[in-house]
This record gives sequence, structure tokens and C-alpha cells, in this order.
Amino acid sequence: MNGQRKALAWGFALAVLLALSVTITVTIGPAGLGVLDVWRSIVDHLGMGSSDLTRIEDGIVWQLRLPRVLTAAAVGAGLAVSGAIMQALTRNPLADPYLLGLSSGASFGAVLVLILGMDVLLPLAAFVGAMAALIATMLLARSLGIITPTRTILAGLAVSSLAGALTSLVIFWSATGDSYREILSWLLGSLAGANWAAVAISGGTIIAIGVPIIIGGRVLDAFAFGDTSAAALGINVSATRWLLLGGAALLTGAMVSVSGAIGFVGLVLPNAMRLLVGVQHRALLPLSALVGAVFMVWVDTAARTLFSPRELPVGIITVLVGAPIFALLLWRNRSAA
Repeated sequence: MNGQRKALAWGFALAVLLALSVTITVTIGPAGLGVLDVWRSIVDHLGMGSSDLTRIEDGIVWQLRLPRVLTAAAVGAGLAVSGAIMQALTRNPLADPYLLGLSSGASFGAVLVLILGMDVLLPLAAFVGAMAALIATMLLARSLGIITPTRTILAGLAVSSLAGALTSLVIFWSATGDSYREILSWLLGSLAGANWAAVAISGGTIIAIGVPIIIGGRVLDAFAFGDTSAAALGINVSATRWLLLGGAALLTGAMVSVSGAIGFVGLVLPNAMRLLVGVQHRALLPLSALVGAVFMVWVDTAARTLFSPRELPVGIITVLVGAPIFALLLWRNRSAA
């Protein structure tokens, strides 16, 4: 019961922090907007009132900052949940959402369309590339025999290396001029182009895939002691693993398609929450989603404002900010780790 109360307390605190973070970060920037201005714009566009903001101020809130902040929250939540799923299924705390080659596959698809000047197809190409990498990984793992965590990891490494090499070859052979900067920005992760379509993709995927996985999080606890123990509990191990891997891959692919390959979030945040609230996935998954959303909202805000008018790729900030925090958590919990 004590553990449940602790998880509920963390959940309530993180939910409040997320709501405050979204509201506050929309105001941060050179336009001089306040919290009330943000809510006036939202209420106006929802048809629940009127706003006295100018068209420029309203556009900054509704068309530029709010969709970017909401996309950042969804991406952070999605990557954190995917990382927790991968770590549970592979029984490997070093697993992350990109373990199955998804990031490299998405990067290959994205670089292809950027080289061809077809930027409008970027989210679709990245998603298709991620799914192609997933299929290749699972087929390779299946060709080795029964799919096990070790075989899945090794197959993912092989596919990731191949896709990474192909991406480098395409860049070396074809990229010229400003396309290098555009490609580098995407490869390091960026939410600069986030719009309401990106919110629909990332948020819709969270609702359609992430929420059902979070609700059924107890299933992942069965994998903690191996496939034999899971089967003894009445779980169809093979079907459940395929279903969860597919769900995590779809979740990751959708996030990567709108944000690029943002590292660290799905690797470290689930581990950090595991140190704080324990290993039960009924609590771990939703709390990882919340802390991932809060973390990504603030690091993306830092990426766009710290060196204004220049903007850093958000993937750089995730590592610079997150690694010391995780190191501190490890140090404070060194006896338990």
C-alpha cells in the first residue's frame, strides 16, 4: 500500500507539473506573452470565449508555440514508454526504443526524402523506414530460431548498423550545400517544424497505442523472470512479445517521424523512475510517460531559447541535461542499484 501511495503521489505531482510546464513554456520567448494570454488564445480557438490578443500574438501561441510544446510532450512520453517496454521484454536495462534499428531505419528514410527535396514526405518516409527496419530485425531474429531477447538484440544491432551505413553513404554521395545542415538537424532531433499535424500524429499514437499498453502494464511484470515464468502464469509468450514489440515499434516510429532521432529519453528516464518507484510496470509506465513529457517540454524550450536566434538540435540538450541528472540519481541510490 505504501508503494501505491508513493506512486500515486508521484503521478499527481508530475501531472500538475506537466500542466504547468506546458502553459509556462508557451509564454517563453521574445513576444512577451503571459499565462493568461495563452489561455485566452486556447479558449478562443475552442469556441468557449473570445480573445483580445492581436493576430500576431494569437498566431504565436496557437500556430507556433502550442503545437510545438504539445508535440514535445507527446514525443517525450512516447519514447519513455517505449524504452520501458523494450527494457522489460529484453530484460536489459540498457535497451532503448531504438534497439530494433528503428532510429537508423527512420534516419535512412528521412535522409532519402531530404536529399530528393521532398520535405513534405519527411514524417511518412521516417515512419516507413522505421517499420522496414523493424520487419527486417524480426525476420532476421526469427531466421535464427525461436525469438529470444538475445537474438532480437543482435538482429537489431545488425539492421541498425546496415541502415546507418546506407544513410552515411547517401549523405556522402548526394548531400550538397545547405542540405547537410538540414540533415544534421534532423539526425540530432528537432521539433522546429512541429505543427498541429505533428500533434495529431504523436498524440493520436499515444492515445491509440500508448494508453492501452500502459493500462495492461502488469503483463510486462511477467517477463521479469524469463519466458518460462511468464508461460507458467498463463501468458502466450510469443504472441504477447510480438504484440508488445509491435506496439512499441509503432509508438517509436510515430515519435521519430515528427521529431527526428532524439536519444537518451527512452534509455535513461525509465531507469530513473525505476529507482524512485520500483519495478512494477503498473506504476512505472504511466510515471515514465509523465516524466518523459515534462522533461522533453523543458529541454525543447531550452533548445529554442538558450542561444536565440540560433536553435540547437534538441537531442544535444537531452544528453547535456539528462546525463548529469541520471548520474545523480544513481549516486543517491547506489546502495539499491
